[in-house]
Amino acid sequence: MASIVTLPITLSPAPSGWSKPSLSKPSAPKQLPVYPAGPSFIGSARRQILQRSFEEDDKHILSARQKADAAKEDKGDGLAFPGLGEEEEPSHVLSQDPKEWKKQDHYAVLGLGHLRYKAHDEHIRVAHRRKVLRHHPDKKAAQHGANDDSFFKCIQKAHETLTNNDKRRQFDSVDWNIEDEVPDLKSLSPEQFVDVCNKVFAREGRFSKVQPVPEFGSLDAPKKEVEGFYDFFYNFDSWRSFEWHDKEVNEGSDNRDDKRFTEKKNKSERTRRKKEDNTRLRVLVDDVLALDPRIKRIKAEEKAARDAKKKGTANGAGGAAKPLTPAEKKAAEEKKKKEEAEKKEAEKKALEASKGDREAAKKAKEAARKNLKKWKKAIATVISSSNYFQPEGTAPSASVIEKQLAELDSLVEILEPEEVKDLKEKVEKAGNGQPAKDALVEKAKATGEKGAGKFTEFA
Repeated sequence: MASIVTLPITLSPAPSGWSKPSLSKPSAPKQLPVYPAGPSFIGSARRQILQRSFEEDDKHILSARQKADAAKEDKGDGLAFPGLGEEEEPSHVLSQDPKEWKKQDHYAVLGLGHLRYKAHDEHIRVAHRRKVLRHHPDKKAAQHGANDDSFFKCIQKAHETLTNNDKRRQFDSVDWNIEDEVPDLKSLSPEQFVDVCNKVFAREGRFSKVQPVPEFGSLDAPKKEVEGFYDFFYNFDSWRSFEWHDKEVNEGSDNRDDKRFTEKKNKSERTRRKKEDNTRLRVLVDDVLALDPRIKRIKAEEKAARDAKKKGTANGAGGAAKPLTPAEKKAAEEKKKKEEAEKKEAEKKALEASKGDREAAKKAKEAARKNLKKWKKAIATVISSSNYFQPEGTAPSASVIEKQLAELDSLVEILEPEEVKDLKEKVEKAGNGQPAKDALVEKAKATGEKGAGKFTEFA
């Protein structure tokens, strides 16, 4: 049974000046109308006022939500890029086969065909979002009952390619939709020549590792600006590559030799294409330099300046030049002939020396190439003798063998010949097993950015 406990609590006295508050009477009651304004009532009123069926009203609500979501995702980009990714696609773009993705025009698929390599990341993001909202398979199935998602796969592949810096550069390197043709420069007027060359070299400059690229300039460009332009393009450092044309290994083939052969062939083909492209640009610069009207103008200005200086020197301080005697003329002619003979002899010696240097460099390069194969084979022998660095009694798998040999190829390719020789000596000195692997790992780490992401077995 509960018991009552009295607590010894004493209330404090009221503060001075306190008085009991007066209580006011409650207000008189009022009658107010109450309406059923919940979601169901609002939906019923909307259908009644707009004269819609339940199905029509649901479609309108879904459309409004999609527009709101698109506006939320775009974050106002609709104002910055009006119409981007919302145009009707041509039939040849819609009919592209997603399996033939290397033949796909990724910019055209996203509606960026007018921008191409000039499109930045925000263009790609907005265009992809709008294309997905228009061509999602679920939306097509709801509207047309169609279940073809081929173009949607093309959209996703285009987005995957253009948002990956390496893959986008590979595609931009071989973009067949950019007109790279150069018109006949000989038939152009000086004004047309300058206009065409500005466009051509602005287009070529997109491959330069060094940015910004100097413009070709105007017809009256000063000598320093013209020389700076030609110096830049004669030392052009291009990032252009041709991996996009690589042939894939035969599907279903697990043969390591097949893979290595295909990789070797692809590498050789990329080198050939790169060399051809460098030669093409060099020939283009040579042709432009030979026809550049500004060079003729600069040479004429320099000649006029030299003639004016010579004339001023001959006239002296205001008097006529003193005529030379026959003996003085003969001495001057002999001196001139002697200087020309000495100049020709010096040029001949320089040419012979240069030829000798080139031949010596060529022989040294060939010798280094032969030694490089020998040194790499010696390192591979140590790796093989070390059971590919697997525990004793464990047979290395084909994938491990392939990875280690491929990484050895990459390491030799990055290093200079002298470094490969040094590595070979270190590995042989270290002996089989973990010490040899430590030497390989140390050298792979020393490659820095050149070897970033290329080594897993020797990391």
